Amino acid sequence: MSKNKEKTYWPHMIVGFIFIGITLGYWTVKHAAALPVQKSNDFMMEYQDTDINYNAIMQKRAAFDKRYRIALVEKQREVINTDIHSKVTRPPSVLLHKGANEFRFRITDTRGNALNGAEVSFLLTRPHTRQDDQRFDKVPFENGYYVIKDVKIEKPGRYELQLRVKVDDTHIGYYKEPAYLKPQE
Repeated sequence: MSKNKEKTYWPHMIVGFIFIGITLGYWTVKHAAALPVQKSNDFMMEYQDTDINYNAIMQKRAAFDKRYRIALVEKQREVINTDIHSKVTRPPSVLLHKGANEFRFRITDTRGNALNGAEVSFLLTRPHTRQDDQRFDKVPFENGYYVIKDVKIEKPGRYELQLRVKVDDTHIGYYKEPAYLKPQE
């Protein structure tokens, strides 16, 4: 009888693959846990409320859009291209200024008459974090415009302007527009 003197490396490879799998799994969990999870604030609500009431929100928004219009006025806009290699066309962003900013919204019916007496709330937020959010729940009506004054912005980068207009329980409108504060050169 002859003894099989060939060595097999399969057990070593299996142990190596298991070790690599455990190491990569640990690395993935460690890096995923280090990234903060940000809650969404679409429609100026918590994610859970939006998810549960999405159909009702869309019905109220459609009813609002049939009767009313929202426009941000007296603001300069510019297409901001932060990635020169991207071929995606971005919509124009509202240009923000360092320090105090003012926003004027004109809310009208379909005939162009200014809407007075609506519950209007405003949110300035960054797209991927809620850390710098500034929310104004009762926006005053002045001379045909809903005016938000003294919105202080210090950090350069992308922002979003969000407005929620509640006329009654069946007409609630939403407005969202990108904004940008250029870095100081």
